[in-house]
Amino acid sequence: MTTLLSERSWLLDRHNLKLVQQCCRLIESEFGVRPHLTEEHLELQLAGYVRKTRQPELLQVWKSLLAQVPELDEKTEEHPKKMYRGQVVAEDRPADSRVGTGEGEHLPRKKQIIYRGQVIG
Repeated sequence: MTTLLSERSWLLDRHNLKLVQQCCRLIESEFGVRPHLTEEHLELQLAGYVRKTRQPELLQVWKSLLAQVPELDEKTEEHPKKMYRGQVVAEDRPADSRVGTGEGEHLPRKKQIIYRGQVIG
């Protein structure tokens, strides 16, 4: 089991710490949230805000931090998810290969509409 210190040894370098603090300041100015250095998943939070940012300065600082600490890129790499208005959309159920073939389809029946005692649709 790795300890927090061994995972964050890259943060002990003065130049890396300066870049992380600069990222935190830029995130606070844009999003109003200040990530703290003591948080457990700091690099994931920073990467999340960098994906959402519109500031080129934050992107530049993050790229220079990734150049200094290449293992951060591996930790923060995330598979692309469906997004809608900046929020992650829940995954749909997996596509069934039998859909459209006529065998084993379990599609819901069309709802019957009744208006004043008459079946409309």
